[in-house]
Amino acid sequence: MGNQEEAPAEVRRPVARWVPIAAVAACAVLGVVLMLLPPEHAVSRAPAPAPGAQALTAVGSGVPAALPDLAALIGEREARVRAHPEDARSWAVLGTAYVEQGRRIAEPSYFPRAEQALRTSLRTRAQGNVQALTGMAALANARRDFPAARKWGQDALELDAKRWTTYPVLIDAYTGLGDHKAAKRTLDRMLELHSGPAALARAGALYRDQGWREDAAAALADAAAGAEAPAEKAAYLERGGQLAFERGDLDVALRHFQEAVRVDPDQRAAQAGQGRALAALGRTSEALNAYQMALAKQPLPQYALELGELYESLGLDQAARVQYDLLRERVRGAAAGGADEELVLGQFEADHGDPEAAVRRLRAEWQRQPGIAVADALGWALHRAREHEEALKFAMRATDKEHGGVRSALYAFHRGMIEGELELYGPARRHLQEALRINPHFSPWRAPTARAALQGLGDLPADEPLPGESS
Repeated sequence: MGNQEEAPAEVRRPVARWVPIAAVAACAVLGVVLMLLPPEHAVSRAPAPAPGAQALTAVGSGVPAALPDLAALIGEREARVRAHPEDARSWAVLGTAYVEQGRRIAEPSYFPRAEQALRTSLRTRAQGNVQALTGMAALANARRDFPAARKWGQDALELDAKRWTTYPVLIDAYTGLGDHKAAKRTLDRMLELHSGPAALARAGALYRDQGWREDAAAALADAAAGAEAPAEKAAYLERGGQLAFERGDLDVALRHFQEAVRVDPDQRAAQAGQGRALAALGRTSEALNAYQMALAKQPLPQYALELGELYESLGLDQAARVQYDLLRERVRGAAAGGADEELVLGQFEADHGDPEAAVRRLRAEWQRQPGIAVADALGWALHRAREHEEALKFAMRATDKEHGGVRSALYAFHRGMIEGELELYGPARRHLQEALRINPHFSPWRAPTARAALQGLGDLPADEPLPGESS
C-alpha cells in the first residue's frame, strides 16, 4: 500500500477476536478468596441478566466489554461462587472480569482479587482448566510480567492448541519480550483458527509493529466497521486514532478519538488521545481538559507523564510537579497490586528526575523482558546519564528493522540526539529529520528540541551515508 512494505499473504488474513482477560502468580485457598469478596449485604441488587450475559460473551470471546456490563457480570459471578464455591468455571470468569475491570479503570487492587479467583479455579479443577490458565497469562500481561505470561500461555496451549483465545495473550507476551518472530508465528496460527473484527484489530497491531502503517490503518478501519458492541467499536477506533497520531495525521486522529468517546463515554484512552492530538493542534485548554477527564477515571502513570510534560512545555512547572507526584503515587499503587510500571517510571526519571536511577531501573527491566520500548527507554536513560556509546547500542536496537520495524518519531529522535552527542553528525541529522517527518508534533517539548538540534547541525550532505550503508 503506497510506499509501505507489503504484508505477507499469510499475515494479511483477518485476525481473531480477543480482549485482555485475567491472572498471575501467588497461592490462595478458598477461604482466603471468599474473604476477599465484598460482604453479602454489600453486593448490589441482582443485575439484569442481559448486561451480565453481554459481558460474559465479550469476556469469553476476547472483545472489550462495556464497564456497566462488566460490573454486572462481576456481581453475578460473586454471588454464584458464594452459592457454589466449587464452580471452577465461575471462578475463572470472575478472575477474568476482575482483570478487565482493573485494566479499564487503572485500579491495580483488582489484580490480587483476579489472581485469587483464578488460582481458586485452578485448585478446584486442576486438570484441563485452559480458561483459568489463559486468564493467568492475561493477568500477567496486565501486570507487565511478560515472562510469566509466556509460561501460563504456553501451558494453556499444551492443553488445547485449537482454543484460539489463548493465542492473543501469547502474542502480547512475546511482543513484550521482544520476540517478534514468535509473535508472528503465533498470530499466523491464530488466523488459521479464527477471524472477525477483533482478529483484524490484532492484525493491525502487528502491521503497525512491522512498520506497515497503511495496512495497519486499513485493518483497524475494517475492525471498527465490523464491530457490533459499542465498547468494542470504540476500542478499535481508539487504536486507529493512535496510529493516525503516530504518523502525524492530527485531524484524522482527533476524529477517531472523538468518535470513540461518543460511542463509549468510558473509553478513557481515547480521551487521553484527544489531549495528545489537541495539544499538537495548539488547542491547549481543550487538551488539558481532555487529559484531566481521562486521568479522573483511568489514572494511568503514562497519562500523568504526558500531562506533566504538557504543563512543563507551557512553563507551568508547579502544575507539572503535581502530575509527576501523581505518577509516582500510581506506580507505587501498581506495585502493591503486583503490576510493573518500571518502564514509565524509568522514562520519567530519565528526563525529569535522576537519570542514574532510571538506568538502574531500566537495566533490571531489560534483563527481565527485553522489549523494544525498554530498549529505547534504556538507551535514552544511558544518554541522559552521559553514557553515550552504550546508549547508542540500545537506540539502534529500538530502531532497526531486525527487531521489529515500528516507525516511531520518539525512537528516531532519541537515536538522533545520541548520535549528535557522539559527533556522528550525518546519522544524527537523518534520524532527527526522520522523527519530524514521521510526526512533526510527536511531543510538545521534544519536537521543538529536535528542530533546534537540526538547525544546529546544518544541512545534510546528499552523499553522506547512514552507518552500515555504502557510500
